[in-house]
Amino acid sequence: MTSRQLAPQILVHADMSLALAEQLLRGVRDAAASEGMRVAAAVVDRGGQIVAVMRMDGTPCCGVPLAIDKAFSAAAMAAPTDAWAETTTPGGPDWGMSTALGGRMVVYPGGLPLFHDGQLVGGLGVSGAEGHQDKSYAAASVRAAHLAESAQ
Repeated sequence: MTSRQLAPQILVHADMSLALAEQLLRGVRDAAASEGMRVAAAVVDRGGQIVAVMRMDGTPCCGVPLAIDKAFSAAAMAAPTDAWAETTTPGGPDWGMSTALGGRMVVYPGGLPLFHDGQLVGGLGVSGAEGHQDKSYAAASVRAAHLAESAQ
């Protein structure tokens, strides 16, 4: 008998490795540096736990915590953090979402979920530049690592 036959209730999922997280952080750093920008970035695993974090010299002090929460939010919701930008405005159907989970949910650009072969493996968050730049640096790194931003 195989171990699967003995314990069919055990789930096996793809997850983030430190080596891949470090590759993603290098990709963000290279993308930002090519435009003369300084950012912080964080990679979390599929459960939102930090795998790796980096802060380029001169990045604003709020960069690291925001990058971590962007990565967490993207992994938790399996969607880019800016997916709720319009619906979380006052009176919107998702108003108040940014206060969920002790305020960790981020609803502006820079956080991307990470998928491999259709499975969520983690999240990448970037902070320190304009929102569209944060998202661009994250997306460039995701592409370079041959990952996807959605399950499709």
